[in-house]
Amino acid sequence: MVPFSGDIPGRTILFGVVPGELPHISGKEYAFRANSLLLHAVEQFRPELDGFLGRYAPERVAVVLGASNTGIDEAQRHVDDWLSCGTMPASMSFSEIELGTSAEYLRNLLGLSGPAHVVSTACSSSAKAFASARRLMEAGVVDAAVVGGVDGRCRFAMNGFHALGALAQGACRPLAHDRDGINLGEGVALFTMEAEDRAPPKAGTRVFLAGVGESSDAYHATAPDPEGRGAEAAMRSAMAEAGLTPRDVSYVNLHGTGTQANDAMEMRALARIFADSEELSDLEELKLRLAERGLRVESTKPMTGHCLGAAGAVEAAIAWLYLTSGTVKGAALSNSFAFGGSNACVALVSKETVP
Repeated sequence: MVPFSGDIPGRTILFGVVPGELPHISGKEYAFRANSLLLHAVEQFRPELDGFLGRYAPERVAVVLGASNTGIDEAQRHVDDWLSCGTMPASMSFSEIELGTSAEYLRNLLGLSGPAHVVSTACSSSAKAFASARRLMEAGVVDAAVVGGVDGRCRFAMNGFHALGALAQGACRPLAHDRDGINLGEGVALFTMEAEDRAPPKAGTRVFLAGVGESSDAYHATAPDPEGRGAEAAMRSAMAEAGLTPRDVSYVNLHGTGTQANDAMEMRALARIFADSEELSDLEELKLRLAERGLRVESTKPMTGHCLGAAGAVEAAIAWLYLTSGTVKGAALSNSFAFGGSNACVALVSKETVP
């Protein structure tokens, strides 16, 4: 989390930035930050990724990403140049504003020829990407998928949240009584998805996608249903699909933006599912009640910022790391709740396997 000034006139904000220099992409069609983030991620696990891809024909692997900004920031800078000089820069490409470009880029980068598309449902985009990829596999369209989310820094998005009055004055404080808004961030997370019987034997802790729950509030364009009924429906659906009871869940990565409305509705939903209470609205009392029954709940957005279209995949990756390392045992939920009431919950389960 670093301070940024200049993107929002007259204001400095904290922003979660991917540090260091990102790899360069040549050719204007794909040369924007979100794709550099994808390349950066691919480079980190290329040997494992190559082994995974080697088990399938190129046309039998899908690429499904969640995103909301793609190359909007680069396009905006080109428009600024156009307005100042009167001609469109030669480096401008309309692929910057096409939502599917990042999935197309990743498919080409990996040498694949199967389906490639982007899910764009604001903050639940890359959580819903898991469900979309799994449906392709269940329908027999593909045998495996590369799934995840990506969003780079974007002035347009920053100013949009500023206009809504949703940005925190300093660091975001999810679940705090005096919470005052969100911090934004950029990020990328990628997963490989394949059927358990197709994966090579491996001893130790393995993490499985056990369920994805989706729901729609349709309550308001930007505000969530104050009672959290859509959030509750998504979580219950994910658990039902995974065959889990509330007692089976050890960890919930909250959507936890730090706004008054989001955190209140999300904790009301958790109270009904995990504390059997319709009335428990005091956050501190609820946190104690959940801790007593062994459920760890937290928002990791103070560490990463809200990564928008990438948030669902980034936070599912954090849950995956907790399960893989043994920090969390059993099952974990990762919540993503978006504008317009587009909700998703990803259920992950860990198992001890032998070769």
